[in-house]
Amino acid sequence: MIIYWHNPRCSKSRAGLSLLKAHGAEVQTRAYLDDTPSIAELKEMVAALNISAVDMMRTGETLFKELGLTKDSAEPDLLSAMSAHPILIERPIAIAGGKAVIGRPTEALKTLL
Repeated sequence: MIIYWHNPRCSKSRAGLSLLKAHGAEVQTRAYLDDTPSIAELKEMVAALNISAVDMMRTGETLFKELGLTKDSAEPDLLSAMSAHPILIERPIAIAGGKAVIGRPTEALKTLL
């Protein structure tokens, strides 16, 4: 089972979901904009991705700058911002067996298959 943090309005997110399904993967989607991840879940995701919180963020979003965040912001501040404003979470993210991957490029999702 692949858990897929999905934004159905995002073409990359839709393409990733199509790729997983085309390969026969069983996928459970999570509309993370509506079902906002907790700070604890975000910490787990950062660990599963093996990256820093800022690498899981859409730093080009206007909101990122409006909140006064930078790539050097403290990890707790970045996690709090993503929990309060899930639009800042890079998408899509797929999780399976304790491993996670950001689907950019879409083909990166194949590592979970």
